[in-house]
Amino acid sequence: MPRIQAPTVVEHRAAQRAALLDAARALLAEGAERPPSLADVARRAGLARSSVYSYFKSRDDLLDALIVDTFPRWSAFVRSRMDRAATPGERILAYVDANLRLVARGDHALARALASTSRSDTLARSSRLLHDELAAPLRAALREHGSSDPERMAELVQSTVYTLTRMIEDGLAEREARRLGHELLTPYLRPTGAGGS
Repeated sequence: MPRIQAPTVVEHRAAQRAALLDAARALLAEGAERPPSLADVARRAGLARSSVYSYFKSRDDLLDALIVDTFPRWSAFVRSRMDRAATPGERILAYVDANLRLVARGDHALARALASTSRSDTLARSSRLLHDELAAPLRAALREHGSSDPERMAELVQSTVYTLTRMIEDGLAEREARRLGHELLTPYLRPTGAGGS
């Protein structure tokens, strides 16, 4: 019978840190009135409060770590959805759909909660990196589709995502939001629309 290896100290610490971040993410997503305390996070993760201080010096430190952990997940999700699409037009629609999926799933509420509870320098830096990471493949798809100005066209697509995000947050179903986005963008994204005509 094969022997099961115990996790290393590094693996154990990484797993505990991830559990604490997941607990903080869950508490924020539940829409708590105030940022969770380290004690709240430890309780949710099933760890002793004192052990939290081995990973985070303060609540702000925890929230900053959560920002740094959350935004790359958003970017990776959107990129993976875009990578599955066969044509530039499909990649642009996948960008819209993936962002709306994350909004409907509650990730945007988490990002807003983080914005209202954490230090602005980390949030601003991470938001800028997320925007840059997401804008690059969108601009590339627009360029490949034939846009004469992919930079500004990306801003227009993003403004559509922002508007549909607000509609979802106001109660519109994700499926309907996606339908509206496709209705608006599909005429431009048809192969005959390449080149911005």
